[in-house]
Amino acid sequence: MNSALLPRHPVPALNVPLVQGGRYVLGAQPGEHFDLLVFYRGLHCPICAKYLMELERLAAEFASRGVQIVAVSSDDEERGRAMAEKVKADGLKFGYGLSLKSARQWGLYISTSRGKTSVGIEEPALFSEPGVFLVCPDGTLYYGAVQTMPFARPRFQDLLAAVDFAISKDYPARGEYTGDV
Repeated sequence: MNSALLPRHPVPALNVPLVQGGRYVLGAQPGEHFDLLVFYRGLHCPICAKYLMELERLAAEFASRGVQIVAVSSDDEERGRAMAEKVKADGLKFGYGLSLKSARQWGLYISTSRGKTSVGIEEPALFSEPGVFLVCPDGTLYYGAVQTMPFARPRFQDLLAAVDFAISKDYPARGEYTGDV
Protein backbone atom coordinates (compact mmCIF):
# COMPACT_ATOMS: atom_id res chain seq x y z
CA MET A 1 0.00 0.00 0.00
CA ASN A 2 1.17 3.53 -0.82
CA SER A 3 1.58 5.93 2.09
CA ALA A 4 1.53 9.66 1.45
CA LEU A 5 4.24 11.92 2.77
CA LEU A 6 3.07 15.19 4.29
CA PRO A 7 4.24 18.62 3.16
CA ARG A 8 6.11 20.56 5.87
CA HIS A 9 6.89 17.27 7.65
CA PRO A 10 10.18 15.33 7.61
CA VAL A 11 10.74 12.95 4.71
CA PRO A 12 12.27 9.48 5.13
CA ALA A 13 16.03 9.07 5.20
CA LEU A 14 17.84 8.57 1.92
CA ASN A 15 21.41 7.29 1.76
CA VAL A 16 22.55 5.76 -1.54
CA PRO A 17 25.88 5.25 -3.31
CA LEU A 18 26.53 7.42 -6.36
CA VAL A 19 27.87 6.17 -9.69
CA GLN A 20 30.15 9.25 -9.63
CA GLY A 21 31.64 8.00 -6.35
CA GLY A 22 30.79 8.73 -2.75
CA ARG A 23 27.27 8.71 -1.37
CA TYR A 24 24.24 10.92 -1.45
CA VAL A 25 22.92 11.37 2.07
CA LEU A 26 19.80 13.50 2.20
CA GLY A 27 20.37 16.46 4.50
CA ALA A 28 24.14 16.05 4.84
CA GLN A 29 24.86 18.86 2.34
CA PRO A 30 21.47 20.15 1.22
CA GLY A 31 20.93 22.44 -1.73
CA GLU A 32 20.54 26.11 -0.85
CA HIS A 33 16.80 26.02 -1.56
CA PHE A 34 15.87 22.40 -2.35
CA ASP A 35 17.06 18.92 -3.11
CA LEU A 36 15.25 17.56 -6.17
CA LEU A 37 14.93 13.79 -5.86
CA VAL A 38 13.90 11.99 -9.01
CA PHE A 39 13.17 8.32 -8.42
CA TYR A 40 13.17 6.45 -11.72
CA ARG A 41 12.26 2.88 -12.66
CA GLY A 42 15.69 1.80 -13.92
CA LEU A 43 17.81 1.24 -17.00
CA HIS A 44 15.08 -0.94 -18.55
CA CYS A 45 12.74 2.06 -18.92
CA PRO A 46 13.10 4.07 -22.16
CA ILE A 47 10.66 6.69 -20.85
CA CYS A 48 12.91 7.21 -17.81
CA ALA A 49 15.93 7.75 -20.06
CA LYS A 50 14.10 10.39 -22.10
CA TYR A 51 12.82 12.05 -18.90
CA LEU A 52 16.27 12.14 -17.34
CA MET A 53 17.81 13.54 -20.54
CA GLU A 54 15.42 16.48 -20.21
CA LEU A 55 16.44 16.92 -16.58
CA GLU A 56 20.12 16.82 -17.55
CA ARG A 57 19.41 19.55 -20.12
CA LEU A 58 17.96 21.74 -17.34
CA ALA A 59 20.39 20.74 -14.57
CA ALA A 60 22.38 23.98 -14.74
CA GLU A 61 19.14 25.99 -14.49
CA PHE A 62 18.17 24.14 -11.32
CA ALA A 63 21.70 24.50 -9.91
CA SER A 64 21.65 28.27 -10.53
CA ARG A 65 18.56 28.41 -8.30
CA GLY A 66 20.16 26.52 -5.43
CA VAL A 67 18.57 23.16 -6.26
CA GLN A 68 20.69 20.01 -5.90
CA ILE A 69 19.54 17.11 -8.08
CA VAL A 70 19.89 13.37 -7.65
CA ALA A 71 18.29 10.65 -9.77
CA VAL A 72 17.80 7.39 -7.87
CA SER A 73 16.76 3.84 -8.72
CA SER A 74 16.94 0.38 -7.24
CA ASP A 75 19.26 -0.68 -10.09
CA ASP A 76 22.68 -2.03 -9.19
CA GLU A 77 25.84 -0.01 -9.82
CA GLU A 78 26.38 -1.36 -13.36
CA ARG A 79 22.86 -0.49 -14.49
CA GLY A 80 22.94 2.86 -12.68
CA ARG A 81 26.20 3.72 -14.43
CA ALA A 82 24.76 2.65 -17.79
CA MET A 83 21.78 5.00 -17.31
CA ALA A 84 24.08 7.87 -16.32
CA GLU A 85 26.08 7.25 -19.51
CA LYS A 86 22.94 7.00 -21.63
CA VAL A 87 21.75 10.36 -20.23
CA LYS A 88 25.28 11.82 -20.62
CA ALA A 89 25.06 12.92 -17.00
CA ASP A 90 27.11 15.97 -16.15
CA GLY A 91 24.82 18.03 -13.91
CA LEU A 92 22.93 15.04 -12.50
CA LYS A 93 24.09 12.79 -9.71
CA PHE A 94 22.98 9.17 -10.10
CA GLY A 95 22.23 7.12 -7.02
CA TYR A 96 21.72 3.38 -7.17
CA GLY A 97 20.83 0.50 -4.91
CA LEU A 98 17.63 2.03 -3.47
CA SER A 99 16.03 -0.66 -1.33
CA LEU A 100 12.40 -1.42 -2.07
CA LYS A 101 11.71 -0.90 1.64
CA SER A 102 13.08 2.65 1.31
CA ALA A 103 11.10 3.15 -1.92
CA ARG A 104 7.94 2.20 -0.09
CA GLN A 105 8.78 4.61 2.78
CA TRP A 106 8.89 7.35 0.11
CA GLY A 107 5.40 6.32 -1.01
CA LEU A 108 6.58 4.86 -4.30
CA TYR A 109 4.60 2.10 -5.97
CA ILE A 110 6.31 -1.24 -6.62
CA SER A 111 5.88 -3.25 -9.83
CA THR A 112 6.76 -6.81 -10.87
CA SER A 113 8.74 -7.71 -13.96
CA ARG A 114 7.08 -8.19 -17.31
CA GLY A 115 10.27 -9.44 -18.93
CA LYS A 116 12.16 -7.44 -21.55
CA THR A 117 11.07 -3.91 -22.38
CA SER A 118 10.80 -2.32 -25.83
CA VAL A 119 14.54 -1.52 -25.67
CA GLY A 120 15.40 -5.18 -25.03
CA ILE A 121 16.47 -4.80 -21.39
CA GLU A 122 15.12 -7.16 -18.75
CA GLU A 123 13.08 -5.58 -15.97
CA PRO A 124 14.20 -6.45 -12.43
CA ALA A 125 11.94 -8.90 -10.56
CA LEU A 126 10.66 -5.96 -8.48
CA PHE A 127 11.28 -2.23 -8.96
CA SER A 128 9.79 1.09 -7.91
CA GLU A 129 7.68 3.33 -10.10
CA PRO A 130 8.57 7.04 -10.55
CA GLY A 131 8.43 9.79 -7.97
CA VAL A 132 9.61 13.40 -7.94
CA PHE A 133 10.18 15.31 -4.70
CA LEU A 134 11.45 18.72 -3.68
CA VAL A 135 12.88 18.57 -0.17
CA CYS A 136 13.67 21.71 1.83
CA PRO A 137 17.11 22.08 3.44
CA ASP A 138 15.51 21.30 6.83
CA GLY A 139 14.49 17.85 5.55
CA THR A 140 10.79 18.56 5.14
CA LEU A 141 8.71 17.87 2.06
CA TYR A 142 7.94 20.83 -0.20
CA TYR A 143 6.53 19.05 -3.25
CA GLY A 144 5.85 15.45 -4.16
CA ALA A 145 4.41 13.51 -7.06
CA VAL A 146 4.29 9.74 -7.46
CA GLN A 147 3.04 7.63 -10.32
CA THR A 148 1.76 4.09 -10.67
CA MET A 149 3.40 3.79 -14.10
CA PRO A 150 5.97 5.61 -16.25
CA PHE A 151 3.58 7.88 -18.16
CA ALA A 152 2.52 11.53 -17.66
CA ARG A 153 5.23 12.70 -15.27
CA PRO A 154 5.68 16.28 -14.00
CA ARG A 155 7.48 18.40 -16.60
CA PHE A 156 10.83 19.71 -15.37
CA GLN A 157 10.30 23.07 -17.12
CA ASP A 158 7.10 23.48 -15.07
CA LEU A 159 8.92 22.45 -11.91
CA LEU A 160 11.64 25.01 -12.64
CA ALA A 161 8.97 27.73 -12.90
CA ALA A 162 7.47 26.49 -9.62
CA VAL A 163 10.88 26.74 -7.94
CA ASP A 164 11.22 30.32 -9.21
CA PHE A 165 7.78 31.19 -7.83
CA ALA A 166 8.41 29.47 -4.49
CA ILE A 167 11.71 31.29 -3.99
CA SER A 168 10.56 34.74 -5.15
CA LYS A 169 7.28 34.67 -3.19
CA ASP A 170 8.54 32.65 -0.19
CA TYR A 171 5.58 30.40 -1.00
CA PRO A 172 4.95 27.71 1.64
CA ALA A 173 4.50 24.01 0.94
CA ARG A 174 0.82 23.18 0.44
CA GLY A 175 -1.27 20.11 1.27
CA GLU A 176 -0.21 20.10 4.92
CA TYR A 177 -3.69 20.02 6.51
CA THR A 178 -4.49 16.74 8.24
CA GLY A 179 -7.50 17.70 10.37
CA ASP A 180 -11.12 16.68 9.97
CA VAL A 181 -12.90 17.56 6.74
